[in-house]
Amino acid sequence: MGDLKPPRVFAGERETLMALLQYQRDSLVRTIDGISDDDAQRSPVGSGTTLLWLAQHVAHAEQLWVLHRFAGFSLPKSDPPSTVAAALAAYRETWARVARVVEIADFDDPCVDPNSPVNLRWVVMHLLEETARHAGHADILRELLDGATGR
Repeated sequence: MGDLKPPRVFAGERETLMALLQYQRDSLVRTIDGISDDDAQRSPVGSGTTLLWLAQHVAHAEQLWVLHRFAGFSLPKSDPPSTVAAALAAYRETWARVARVVEIADFDDPCVDPNSPVNLRWVVMHLLEETARHAGHADILRELLDGATGR
């Protein structure tokens, strides 16, 4: 894996945050892509965290926060994908759905879920930090599993 630097964006708040979120999404996908399904389900750490779980988790976090808590859509009632290819495809599909919501909403708009008293700005920033955190976890897991490094 090659080591890519974050984008240098000279733009408004929305464009900058979404570019940085996309960079972290892409970093996570690059780290997981190419590993076998068996290795993606192995955990070399005591917590039991796996690369497959990380892919499933970040997709679910975006669905939960943007699509459900912010926009009010129902969450899918399906089992999480069980292969790397399916998990990454589902994650990428989530990006498209999230983008459609974020593009038409104002960052000051509140979540429709009364139990989530935050606005879209907070949600996007939370997803940025959550994705970055887990992209770092993925880097470490991948290196422990097969020695691959980079972001």
